[in-house]
Amino acid sequence: MDPMEKDRAAFAANMALDEPYTLGPDSLAQAGVPRGVVARHHWVSTKIYPGTARDYWLYVPQQYDGTHPACLMVFQDGDQYLAPVVNAAVVFDNLIHRGEMPVTIGLFVAPGDKGPGHLVYGGDDNRSFEYDSLGDQYARFLIEELLPPIEQEYRIVADPRGRAICGMSSGGICAFTAAWERPDAFSKVVSHCGSFADMRGGYVYPTLIRKTAAKPLRVFLQTGSRDLDIIAGNWPLGNQEVAAALAYREYDYQFVFGAGGHTLKHGGSIFPDTLRWLWRDSLR
Repeated sequence: MDPMEKDRAAFAANMALDEPYTLGPDSLAQAGVPRGVVARHHWVSTKIYPGTARDYWLYVPQQYDGTHPACLMVFQDGDQYLAPVVNAAVVFDNLIHRGEMPVTIGLFVAPGDKGPGHLVYGGDDNRSFEYDSLGDQYARFLIEELLPPIEQEYRIVADPRGRAICGMSSGGICAFTAAWERPDAFSKVVSHCGSFADMRGGYVYPTLIRKTAAKPLRVFLQTGSRDLDIIAGNWPLGNQEVAAALAYREYDYQFVFGAGGHTLKHGGSIFPDTLRWLWRDSLR
């Protein structure tokens, strides 16, 4: 079988794996908990990714009143994190209500609609180019293009300790790259099944982390023993190597290795605990 066909078949099989993970009460709507508002928006890029369009969703908790600036958490593949597999907005509601994370605005961003597609799976969107590429381009898209109009409407902390970024798969390495390149803008990272593989150079991170002075980042990594093993690399090994490099440089990090595949099922089931750990000494 052609390697690309083999990898597409492996990816499809991985998506169908039965995994021993379910959502707990912190991920389900609870009586008496104030609910934030999620609004859908559309953005056409004119600067960083000219001509690409995307939707994004903005979550604003009920507790936000503009008196104090809110923290910020940005999600790649934003619709996946709002879906029932994670229920991120519900988790925010519950944890903010109990004071287990700060008042936080969530920015859930979709990838651009036009681009070169994926190196393995094809397509014609801009997701792989935006997410898998190294460098500061995607971080600049957020900082210079997407966030400014939001920051005109809402007060958001400028201190990077109050700003987090999260993603799954290519979105996971994208979250790490954005914070790695711009620790002045994001200090907290959550990567679910991050693609630290040879897509567009991400395999260099274990060595790069070891050879670079530690940056002021807090990093959460999650993957599973049945994550992808394709021509671009082995996802469980890639994440283990990144975790080992973070340990070598004495980062504030956590690595959770489970029995799942290349999905958000495990990451979603532990998302409330992930946020508690991430925001454990938050600004507010």
